[in-house]
Amino acid sequence: MIRGLATATLLAAIASPALAQTATRSEQQLREELEAARRRIDALEARLDALSATAARAPASAVSTAAPPANQQASIGPVTPVGEAPGDIDQIPEIAALGQQGAAITRAGALTFEPQLDYTRSDRNRALFRGIELVESVLVGTFDISESKQDVVGASLGLRYGLADRLEIGVRVPFIHRSDSSVLAPVAGSTNNDAAATIDSSARGNGVGDVEATLRYQINRPSIGKPFWVANLQVVAPTGTNPFDVPRDEAGRALKAATGAGFWGVTPSLTAILPTDPAVLFGSIGYTHNFGRGVDAAIPPVRVLRVEPGDSISASAGISLAVNQRTSLNLGYAHSYAFGTRTVTVALDPDADQTPIRSKGRSLQIGRLLFGVTYRLSNRTSFNWGVEVGATQDAPDVRTTLRVPISVVR
Repeated sequence: MIRGLATATLLAAIASPALAQTATRSEQQLREELEAARRRIDALEARLDALSATAARAPASAVSTAAPPANQQASIGPVTPVGEAPGDIDQIPEIAALGQQGAAITRAGALTFEPQLDYTRSDRNRALFRGIELVESVLVGTFDISESKQDVVGASLGLRYGLADRLEIGVRVPFIHRSDSSVLAPVAGSTNNDAAATIDSSARGNGVGDVEATLRYQINRPSIGKPFWVANLQVVAPTGTNPFDVPRDEAGRALKAATGAGFWGVTPSLTAILPTDPAVLFGSIGYTHNFGRGVDAAIPPVRVLRVEPGDSISASAGISLAVNQRTSLNLGYAHSYAFGTRTVTVALDPDADQTPIRSKGRSLQIGRLLFGVTYRLSNRTSFNWGVEVGATQDAPDVRTTLRVPISVVR
């Protein structure tokens, strides 16, 4: 269209005076003027073609030359769509549902502060029968109702430092407030004195929890359409108050809630993140090894000599959907299989048989539905909120986590 307007304008400008002077000019002069006009038109068309080719090769940011208003230049920064394959292919998208495993690798020399708040709720009700089954549906004995509740509120500060562009090391120190309550009560009428048979206990505790140290390495620099592979290593140190050191009453009930597990644990894992505009697919698999140790704790009616917590296998998968350039929603599922815990105990009564008794607890199936929201406040700060809902009997009812990574560039 520009080319046609330029041609018409130039011909009109030349032809008008030429026609007006037709009577005084010779035919040869008119031909010379028209030829000169055509040459100028050809030169103009060549210049337009060159400008069009330059604009096609230039990035989008260079095409627009209009500057934003002065009051907007200070607040508007470069924006990378969440869930879209980034221009810098080695920048991992943030995945709130994956927790620390879904965070971007801290660049070399940079430090990331990551304050976190979390809350976990577990509520279990079970019916127990102690007695004899004579025939089907005819039971002689005692029915007990076991109800236990646990609320854990945690606040922690994590620090992550980039040793190289694809390697970071981190540490997280949590502060835990835990409240446990349990009731073991017989069904009304199943004992002679229901009130006396009811056992109601509760315990609270707060303090430093188990410290975590992490090492994360981005294995590859993928091309578009290929996944990021990230190797993770987490080590948990038993810095919190463990369940075998808390004070107990003569019946063995804890008078204070523990803030840690009491065992060293190591978890290697592998995470895959695949950007597929406008979504991001993610998955992870890991194995946790817990180191057993001697305990020597009196928990009537036995003395616990040694405990070996069961190892566990975990896996998760899901999808992150971009809502706009700053916000994404995460949906997924995670499942862990924990092997039974082995214990060695002896009778606490010195007159009883002191032969050590070895036992193994049942395995656990822990399934969780994952939901998360990621909102990028700026190029250096993001807001990650995640929710886990228990899908199996052994899983906590709900856990919610809020993380705010803040990157500080050297």
